[in-house]
Amino acid sequence: MRKYIAACFILITIVSLEESKAQSLTKYVNTFIGTAPLTDSAILGYKLPEGWRSWAGLVYPGSSLPNAMVQLSPITEYGSGAGYEYEDSLIYGFAHTNKGHWNLCNIPVLPLSNAIRSNNQFSSRFSHTKEKASPAFYQVFLDDYKVSVSLTSTLRCGYHQYIYQNNKNRQILFDLARSNNRVSSWEIQLVDKNILQGHQQTSEGKMYFYALLNTAVDSLQKQDGNGKEGFAIVHLKNGTDKPVEMKLALSFVSIENAKLNLQTEIGNRSFKEICNEGNNTWEKLLSTVKLKGGTAKEKQLFYTSIYRSFLWPALRSDVNGDYRDAKDRTGRIDYRYYTVPSLWDTYRNREVLSMIILPDVTRDIIRSLKDMGDKTGFIPTFFHGDHAAALIAGAYLRGIDGFDINGAYQLLLRNATIEGGTRPHIAEYIEKGYISDPDVEKPWVETKGKAGVSKTLEYAYDDHSLALLAKKLGDTANYAMLMKRSKNYQHVFDASSRFMRGRLPNGDWIKNFDPQYPYYEYMFREANAWQVSFYVPHDMDGLIKLYGGKDRFEQKLDSFYTLPWNPTHIARNVESMIGQYCHGNQPDHEAPFAYHFIGKPEKSQKILDTIMRSLYGIGKDGLALCGMDDAGEMSSWYVFSSLGIYPFSPADDKYIISVPLFDEVNWKTSTGKMLTIRKLGNGRNMTGISLNGKKLEGYFVGHDVFTNGGLIEVSVK
Repeated sequence: MRKYIAACFILITIVSLEESKAQSLTKYVNTFIGTAPLTDSAILGYKLPEGWRSWAGLVYPGSSLPNAMVQLSPITEYGSGAGYEYEDSLIYGFAHTNKGHWNLCNIPVLPLSNAIRSNNQFSSRFSHTKEKASPAFYQVFLDDYKVSVSLTSTLRCGYHQYIYQNNKNRQILFDLARSNNRVSSWEIQLVDKNILQGHQQTSEGKMYFYALLNTAVDSLQKQDGNGKEGFAIVHLKNGTDKPVEMKLALSFVSIENAKLNLQTEIGNRSFKEICNEGNNTWEKLLSTVKLKGGTAKEKQLFYTSIYRSFLWPALRSDVNGDYRDAKDRTGRIDYRYYTVPSLWDTYRNREVLSMIILPDVTRDIIRSLKDMGDKTGFIPTFFHGDHAAALIAGAYLRGIDGFDINGAYQLLLRNATIEGGTRPHIAEYIEKGYISDPDVEKPWVETKGKAGVSKTLEYAYDDHSLALLAKKLGDTANYAMLMKRSKNYQHVFDASSRFMRGRLPNGDWIKNFDPQYPYYEYMFREANAWQVSFYVPHDMDGLIKLYGGKDRFEQKLDSFYTLPWNPTHIARNVESMIGQYCHGNQPDHEAPFAYHFIGKPEKSQKILDTIMRSLYGIGKDGLALCGMDDAGEMSSWYVFSSLGIYPFSPADDKYIISVPLFDEVNWKTSTGKMLTIRKLGNGRNMTGISLNGKKLEGYFVGHDVFTNGGLIEVSVK
């Protein structure tokens, strides 16, 4: 029996990954990095309370293409961040959507044989020794059902291949009452001897599916059609021992469109062909950047990080251009429609990485946001801030056009000036120059407020971003107004404590103020005062003046990275500390570069190297990350920082230079030009930068290094 199982496992691996073995970069991607738990209290900053799993990684190992509709991945725990947790031993199904954000995990299916339910659910034990994954491929052996499962995918379709040890009792569970969102209704129908179709309705909308099997169905069993515990089991006919294949397509518009997606993207092509095509797609994307030097682990982390950077936002339109808009109406467009990016996180770096590597995708993301704005009156954000301003301004200033820039600009002006839209409390912000918070006698982590300090700082940056666009478009009046507002960060800087600090509605400083204490939405959004007090990426010179000059700014930064974290200050996701700096969450991810602005890049580099060396690929197996990847933000931070070129202010078309991890980087840009970044010397302390053979004054290079190519040489000692 063991020989049979091993043979099946090897067979599928050979068939599905034959071509990828010859390829040079996909082999570095480890899709399991980020799936393991982070438990080290020395890294977290506190001891995990009983029953807690830190919000670290929250990624999935399954199959997907860049920015696809389908993410086909195993579910080991519903209600978890990504549905898959490495320490688990049971698989409940294989779902077709994922983000790593406690949602989605739609249309879960599971092959069964002689199935019994345990605790009112179907599941199977599995072992990591019988599990494999690479870009666009996932494989596992289900021990209880004796089924080898292989998965691959296209943009809108999942392709399943099952090898059953028992060929006389083959079944497939459609666990349609379950997902990471509340399911309000579901349906499945057998419409031909080997065709299934249906839908799943959740709080995220209705998702239709169309599935084609390569074997006949004997019967379809449904239990509790719309009930919480409902499920459907497809019973397959006996008479064949060949692998069972199921091609399943999604659509957010209709079953007919799901069928069209399947016919167009897979048709009669084989599992091997689809798998190889997926690997080739990732190989092409990864080969944008080629490296010389660096350790095996650094290369693995780098290429895995690029891979993670391009999984979200997700496609939501069909092959014929049909889509469902922000008003839940169907329409047809001539571009690909995408979900809202995770802008509070990804505007910092992931969106810029997309501008450089996949500008056509960025263009369509902006078109999608513009369409949402046209339907609702405001361009949407994600969670906090108004960072579509940085995305759209940054893209346009980097030469991405082909969308209605004037229409997008007018919508962003509405965001920036009209209460009741994308920017909560914008009227108070305009009137006072800051957003206040209430007076609370004993505030604690979950105290409700406006996150007034964080909003003020982020709106000021959004104003700067929009001002850049106003200037580019010749709107001098709004440029002046927005640039003035971009200085509003000054109104929440308390000179007496030298922190960004909350203010009351009457203008007084909030008295119950502990700069080390983290809040979710009182004064600060998922941060403490330390972690937001260096966030002025558009005016660092102005911030340094507020601190009293370079020397006092340096002293404050030194304290930021050395003052120990109080282990009694526990806010899940405000974790993974270097002093008070938190790399496990996003609000201070620009801060490691702050020493550059006082002429001390070697101090920045020490922090950057500590982060890259100790907070990525953590643990004995190197499978833990120090925080939520948040749709690729953590990964994109690593990509840029390891290459030594980072979008410090993402709306500005320039990049700050640090010391790359690698001896040489060759980055083929979307224009076909080559940017080479070369490290001269063996140390990690920067002594100089040259651009195309000329000494660089300062630490920034313009975006023309990506449009025209060039040579950046970083001298170190």
